[in-house]
Amino acid sequence: MRLIIISSLLLIAVANYAQSYTSYFTGSSTNVTTQPDGGICLMGGATENDEAMKWFLQRANGGDILVLRASGSDGYNDYLYAELGVAVNSVETIVFNTADAVNDFYVQTRIQNAEAIWFAGGDQWNYVNYWKNSPVETLVNNSIQQRNIVIGGTSAGMAILGSHYFSAQNGTVTSATALANPFHNLVSIGGNDFLNAGVLSNTITDTHYDNPDRRGRHVVFMARMATDFAIEPRGIACDEYTAVCIDGTLARVYGNYPSDDDNAYFVQMNCELQDRGPEVCTPGTPLTWNRDGKALRVFRVKGTQTGQYFFDW
Repeated sequence: MRLIIISSLLLIAVANYAQSYTSYFTGSSTNVTTQPDGGICLMGGATENDEAMKWFLQRANGGDILVLRASGSDGYNDYLYAELGVAVNSVETIVFNTADAVNDFYVQTRIQNAEAIWFAGGDQWNYVNYWKNSPVETLVNNSIQQRNIVIGGTSAGMAILGSHYFSAQNGTVTSATALANPFHNLVSIGGNDFLNAGVLSNTITDTHYDNPDRRGRHVVFMARMATDFAIEPRGIACDEYTAVCIDGTLARVYGNYPSDDDNAYFVQMNCELQDRGPEVCTPGTPLTWNRDGKALRVFRVKGTQTGQYFFDW
């Protein structure tokens, strides 16, 4: 039995007593249908950048905002509904307690009704494990492609948004471990089999990039993409408190520069080289990807409050 109490003004919780999910609802209980402007917001972790989150909300055009997560609770509801000054119809957070929630009619309906979906931080393996090859995956992808909803995510939520992703199935991985053996069991890479955000094809993301240890492993992820999938990989990474907001192919970077050194990084193979892939990317052997010091091009873009600096993705 489910007890649902809905208020247009107050934050309330709707608990599924089978414990497969918990819902926290704020705003109007009457669904509205708007025409979202689409786009992707990639947040590097830690506290959200307010200006990037305003961009995210504005692109929902007054519609319904859905936060999906596998841990935590209602931390986004008041923030998104009332604290940023952007009018939306409602904000709902659904916490997946188990994978069974993917089959719940209420959960599926809320995805179908959302004009914007935000993936919270946490452990991205929970998201992959719960949602891959499930109705949630199908409904989210259909919503992106058919209804042009805006999507975004922070930390683990950002990690799953590229066409290729580090799943963390066996736990996290350091740069030292990944560089020493690109096929270590901690280097778990998925590709073209989960979320489909279109403009992020052939792309893998990484987060918390102000930690220098993230950078070596990100290169390993790209090397594995080139080796395993025979593609030319691209990378997007963000420092904490920093976001990349992509509209079409224009990627604006939001942060607190110059008061803080907030950066986003766009990584690609050097297209001027004839041989671009790794020299050595095999199991049990350290990665070699040098090409006379010209293997990769990395574009660092400062994140500002106005998103004045951008990269043509």
